[in-house]
Amino acid sequence: MRKLSAFELMSLDGVTQSPGEWAFSYSDDEMEKENTAGMAASDALLLGRKTYEEFASFWPHQPGGTQMVDYINSVRKYVVSTTLEEPLEWNNSTLIQGDFAEEITRLKRQPGKNITIPGSVTLVRSLIRGGLLDELQLMVHPVVLGSGKRLFDEDGERKSLELVDSKTFSTGVVSLTYQPSAEQDS
Repeated sequence: MRKLSAFELMSLDGVTQSPGEWAFSYSDDEMEKENTAGMAASDALLLGRKTYEEFASFWPHQPGGTQMVDYINSVRKYVVSTTLEEPLEWNNSTLIQGDFAEEITRLKRQPGKNITIPGSVTLVRSLIRGGLLDELQLMVHPVVLGSGKRLFDEDGERKSLELVDSKTFSTGVVSLTYQPSAEQDS
């Protein structure tokens, strides 16, 4: 079965909103190597509507030839939305409507590599609540933003996670990888 893995850029105070404004100044060759390994393990992206629209307005207009640009533009993209009628005209995009949990379970059963969710905080919250997320990778950046959308909001339920990997980069970014815990949540 394919693994469904979320990848979130996060500040120390839990903000995930607008990482283009604060996260990329912490990128270096070491982190690029980590991103490349993640791309190699994944052959599909799962995106919420907002992230899809942001990506679709940016990535197709980037010059090809770099691994990141070529991967994002060519990989299969599944878009979860209750408001889109049809995905934007971006290569390999498929719209998931209706019972998204059922469709994601079906996708996970198909042969292939991992399915990665970049950003898409609302979708990730739903997947955690529904027990569909297999892995959560947080790239915690050494910056406090004070305000902005957070991955975990105050209305969330308790969910136990187990730390399965951690790495510290020379830029001060810490990568934390979690999987659902076998412990019962109360």
